[in-house]
Amino acid sequence: MALPRSQARGWVKAAKMAQRRRPADDTGGPQSPAPGSQRAALYVHWPYCEKRCSYCNFNKYIPRGVDEAALRRCLVIEAQTLLRLSGVRRVESVFFGGGTPSLASPHTVAAVLEAVAQAAHLPADSEVTLEANPTSASGSRLAAFGAAGVNRLSIGLQSLDDTELQLLGRTHSARDALQTLAEAQRLFPGRVSVDLMLGLPAQQVGPWLRQLQGLLRCCDDHVSLYQLSLERGTTLFTQVQQGALPAPDPELAAEMYQEGRAVLREAGFRQYEVSNFARNGALSTHNWTYWQCGQYLGVGPGAHGRFIPQGAGGHTREARIQTLEPDSWMKEVMLFGHGTRRRVPLSELELLEEVLAMGLRTDVGITHQHWQQFEPQLTLWDLFGASKEVKELQEQGLLLLDHRGLRCSWEGLAVLDSLLLSLLSRLQEAWQQRTPSSVPRG
Repeated sequence: MALPRSQARGWVKAAKMAQRRRPADDTGGPQSPAPGSQRAALYVHWPYCEKRCSYCNFNKYIPRGVDEAALRRCLVIEAQTLLRLSGVRRVESVFFGGGTPSLASPHTVAAVLEAVAQAAHLPADSEVTLEANPTSASGSRLAAFGAAGVNRLSIGLQSLDDTELQLLGRTHSARDALQTLAEAQRLFPGRVSVDLMLGLPAQQVGPWLRQLQGLLRCCDDHVSLYQLSLERGTTLFTQVQQGALPAPDPELAAEMYQEGRAVLREAGFRQYEVSNFARNGALSTHNWTYWQCGQYLGVGPGAHGRFIPQGAGGHTREARIQTLEPDSWMKEVMLFGHGTRRRVPLSELELLEEVLAMGLRTDVGITHQHWQQFEPQLTLWDLFGASKEVKELQEQGLLLLDHRGLRCSWEGLAVLDSLLLSLLSRLQEAWQQRTPSSVPRG
């Protein structure tokens, strides 16, 4: 049930009172909604940055006279429209990403959250995450975001080496990063995540590990490790192509990843996903929805979503992409209530491929119960129980198929991409051989 407007305005106060972590044990994750349920996560894209980093090809823009009031109004309108079209009644989490959403006004964040609470049920203890860069996240500004309803921060440190930060085109120094981290932990204790990159040009294993170990002396309970991906069209890609920088060494990057995850495990962190590590139950509720193939709504320029448009009479999950360019997106929102540029209905097989590929990214993998929510007839045993390739992967200690379901071992998570080739091929083969079913899919 949607909240009356007066109650929606009180959501932020209630959220502040309920600012606590959801319980999570050491073997699972947050409760995952059924595929066709009326629950979803909500992603909000802020498209602007102070400058474009040398490695980044995300949908972002350098602001020149941004009309934030107009952008705020459109974010509110689109959030309400997509909630109506999807038939979603309960929003489990909200994630403000970008771009650099810490450049937005806290008032914009509050307005979106209040609009969501007006259109659907937004529990007071819902996880509300804001991505922040150190140069746009002073203590007073972070406190203002907290007052607006944010209860979790994801800080893009990327490196604690000033030379590497300059190479990446970041606007902050290592000292800035550590100061922001300390302030964030004071304001959001137990709810601060940090990103660290690996596999940079000329980066060596020893110095990088020392960065990670130094970070562990002052970080909170969530760390994400991301390997640099050279993307065409970025400054870093061009520099490597022209020989101005050495190409990243994939073998060194693999060694950094293996050594890094071992260091994190020793420090009490659970690797609950390929790139994400948490201790004290501090898993990301929002990202868990992605990995469990739950529904999520994407609001803002270039945002992606996955949901069944039940409010519009739909029965098939759609992959949706919003218009990329902010000005064009705003015009469409004002005309139509949303700026959805592309809608792609997902076939039953495409959805199952996503369930398999996303679920295996987690240490829990895919439980039998979870798989049956999407495919009640063809079980995991049917698919993989007699597979020669799967048996070989089990014998190598990379994959497990048992009473719990299908999952990677700790060693298998590190080579997931190579495992998926065999598993997806087996799924596709089995799907072609099955008897067509009229069972609806979500």
